[in-house]
Amino acid sequence: MSLLENINSHLDLKNLNIDQLPELAGEIRELIIDVISKNGGHLASNMGIVELTLALHYVFESGTDKILYDVGHQCYTHKIITGRKDDFATIRREGGLSGFPKPEESPHDTFVAGHASTSISAALGFAAARDLAGEDHNVIAVIGDGSLTGGLSYEGLNQAGGLGKKLLIILNDNEMSISRNVGALSKYLTDIIADQNYNKLKADIWNLTERLPKKDVLRRGVTAMQDVVKSFLVPGQIFEKLGFRYFGPIDGHDVGLMIKTLSQLKDLNGPLLLHVITKKGKGYKFAEENPTSFHGIGSFDKETGESRSLKKSLPYTNVFGETLIQLADNDEKICAITAAMTTGTGLAKFSRKFPERFFDVGIAEQHGSTFAAGLASAGRKPFFAVYSTFLQRGFDQLVHDVALQKLPAVFCIDRAGIVGEDGPTHHGCFDISYLMQIPDMTITAPKNGIELQNLMALASNWQDGPFTIRYPRADVPETDIKNTYGKIKYGSWEILRHGGDLAILAVGSMVYPSWQAADLLDKDGIKATVINCRFLKPIDRAMMKEILLKFGLVVTIEEGSKIGGFGQYIGGYINDQGFNDMILHNLGLPDKFIEHGSRSSLLKQYGLTSDGIASSILDIIQEKKDTSREYK
Repeated sequence: MSLLENINSHLDLKNLNIDQLPELAGEIRELIIDVISKNGGHLASNMGIVELTLALHYVFESGTDKILYDVGHQCYTHKIITGRKDDFATIRREGGLSGFPKPEESPHDTFVAGHASTSISAALGFAAARDLAGEDHNVIAVIGDGSLTGGLSYEGLNQAGGLGKKLLIILNDNEMSISRNVGALSKYLTDIIADQNYNKLKADIWNLTERLPKKDVLRRGVTAMQDVVKSFLVPGQIFEKLGFRYFGPIDGHDVGLMIKTLSQLKDLNGPLLLHVITKKGKGYKFAEENPTSFHGIGSFDKETGESRSLKKSLPYTNVFGETLIQLADNDEKICAITAAMTTGTGLAKFSRKFPERFFDVGIAEQHGSTFAAGLASAGRKPFFAVYSTFLQRGFDQLVHDVALQKLPAVFCIDRAGIVGEDGPTHHGCFDISYLMQIPDMTITAPKNGIELQNLMALASNWQDGPFTIRYPRADVPETDIKNTYGKIKYGSWEILRHGGDLAILAVGSMVYPSWQAADLLDKDGIKATVINCRFLKPIDRAMMKEILLKFGLVVTIEEGSKIGGFGQYIGGYINDQGFNDMILHNLGLPDKFIEHGSRSSLLKQYGLTSDGIASSILDIIQEKKDTSREYK
């Protein structure tokens, strides 16, 4: 019988001997590989944190002690050993386990985390609340080195060090050169400074100096000597200066060492930082050799590491990347920016071809937005490729640093709309709503790959304020992508189909489903005009005037939140024009956080397929017939 079969809760883990834990780690890795090869998910990050997670749960009391995982894409082992092993096969499937921490799912999931750099601030909040309540449990934040590129993590570190509350931060370092060496000396030093006897002796010496003259001078001398020694041997001075006691670096795959160190740190007071070294993809050679590809991956053959998908596809992301290279070939002012998502946003080839014009700002969308503003102010043409859900963090910079100065920075918003199995932390439902309210902001959405190319070409020469292009996590509807660009008139819409009964105003990814829905409505004798509203802001006022004069029923369709979205924007415009008798219906995503599931399934659930759109329009027309309303 395997060890994992007997692990049905975190308490069962404590019944094992420490020397059994490496074997258990191997079994957990096998389970993760088996499930993720079928479901897809975050493989490399979870393979790298198995021993660290086991050590945390061996030493601390999950549920009482609060463990927060930054980003959350490293929580699979945590879920397996906290009572969800038997359901692990459902992870990221609709109705199954979430791929991220989710308190509604388990009391062991302390805090929702799908975005980076949040754990330290949240953990400090938990620590402050603990102290206010007079409680004494531990609070631990587990943060990867990549998340330390986000400014929020330093804001949290700054206050945590200043408040001096008992808090343990574990820096899971698997890429940064801050600690290339994990040697015997470093382990020895960490063992010493974490040891309870050492800390008691240090406290005794500190108390002794209280009775001596010039105690402040003596204490400063002792501290300075300690800092000098540690600065040569331990790469933790930045944390010490922020008010943390630094320990490490130590081997994060040595579970025995991890347990010993955590046990020693458990009873120490004040803000502590433990620096551990791990390897992404640990235990699966394909993930070890190519951790980027196995960071977030679809289903794959676990024997070969090859993707199971055999279909020929062309994602919008790839069209964006190739097009930007073509534009940059002919315009040396074009620059590309990413926030630690070089591959995910399609910029890998650009980064190799134009390294001097490529900038990875780290997990720092706020900085990336203002950095783009600086480039634009200096006459460059920045294209910031960013996921919709992550651009939310740069909202203030979009308003204050970019739009207020009418700077021509281009924001290419990937993963706009439903993203699928990553769920509510990653769905790009809100970008239309939060962009619509910003003055001088151009908002566009292409219906296909060719239109994406043409909008990018237009944006590359646009000089009158920020320009945004939103596109989904999907394949383009056609693969006939051209290397020559057609001109799109700024602010123009496109009539795709004529009909006299109603007008359908469709945005981006909803254009083709709306077009197909109109064909379905023909069978019921309903003739619809379908308009590609590729410019959400500004709208095509000339075409909108024609629509108002011709139709009594207008339906807007968008893959975004209806609250504050394109449909409501059109509704406001109609009212401003005095067409109060116009019947307007907005189809889009509801006012809720949408759970995880496949993109196709979720679009169907919310009526954003051709069948769903046609059905909704039939219901609208029937409802109005029942109330004796007539249409022009």
